[in-house]
Amino acid sequence: MPERLADHTTLRLGGPADEWVTVTSEADLAAALDTDRSVLVLGGGSNLVVADDGFHGRVVEIATRGISPDVEDGVSCGGVMVTVAAGESWDDFVALAVEKEWSGIEALSGIPGSVGATPIQNVGAYGQEVSQTIASVRVWDRTLRGVRTFANADCGFGYRTSRFKADPGRHVVLSVTFQLRQGSLGGPVGYAELARTLGVAVGERAPLGDVRRAVLALRAGKGMVLDPADHDTWSAGSFFTNPIVAADAVPDGAPAWPQPDGTVKTSAAWLIEHAGFAKGHGNERVALSTKHTLALTNRGGASTADLLALALEVRDGVELAFGIRLENEPVLVGCSL
Repeated sequence: MPERLADHTTLRLGGPADEWVTVTSEADLAAALDTDRSVLVLGGGSNLVVADDGFHGRVVEIATRGISPDVEDGVSCGGVMVTVAAGESWDDFVALAVEKEWSGIEALSGIPGSVGATPIQNVGAYGQEVSQTIASVRVWDRTLRGVRTFANADCGFGYRTSRFKADPGRHVVLSVTFQLRQGSLGGPVGYAELARTLGVAVGERAPLGDVRRAVLALRAGKGMVLDPADHDTWSAGSFFTNPIVAADAVPDGAPAWPQPDGTVKTSAAWLIEHAGFAKGHGNERVALSTKHTLALTNRGGASTADLLALALEVRDGVELAFGIRLENEPVLVGCSL
């Protein structure tokens, strides 16, 4: 029986794949990619919206493992370089980093998915982005048919983007090397909500374990920590990115975070709510999360078509109200908005 994408995505949506290959080594991955068929590379499935028709090609599920620090346990050099296989669980790696007192990614706790997916989207939350700690990314270049290594400066990192996202399908991540600090304190807290939860000022530091626990609690309160029993977590996380607009395009009262180029980033959640879409908006199949308006959720028995209809309603409603067009954050496979 064909493998269903719905069984491998956090939205629990998506039809069958024509062919399914699980790889546990880089050699097997290169071989699986050597095909004339369309290929969908799958990690944790947390950032995918797959069509009800499924995927007409080969799904390559990356299940490689390995975490290799360049220092031994108990040896402090002030910093550590850690190379992590693409198929490792991101949150398991964050938990290990906190346990080992490697700091720099603790505010990224609770994010589902694989390590290999993080540089593609330049995953970020609570004041941290992976681009702040990535030293290099090793990839299989499907055009050149070989391994390439990109230093951080060559990765084209931006807000929820990278060179790998800009050229989809070409670069398949093999491993990521992180440069982390050693010590019991996390990095300076750069997010006001997290700082308040920790009882510190923005820019101050807190113990790594405290930061991880606080972030997990904040994410859980927004339905952003996976829980099979909680339909508010049957989502792809934040469905829309925070838009970056001209300074004079920010609606009165909306949050505004000035950018170095003179533009301003504002809050997609604020726009959604003030366009009239409250938490829980939707129906018995799909709805905005009851905990956070940025998450579109499968309430059970939904189809991808149901989800996309809700996404269109929200996107078009925000554009009608404020003249700002929201962009989806998850990758759409075989479907579009």
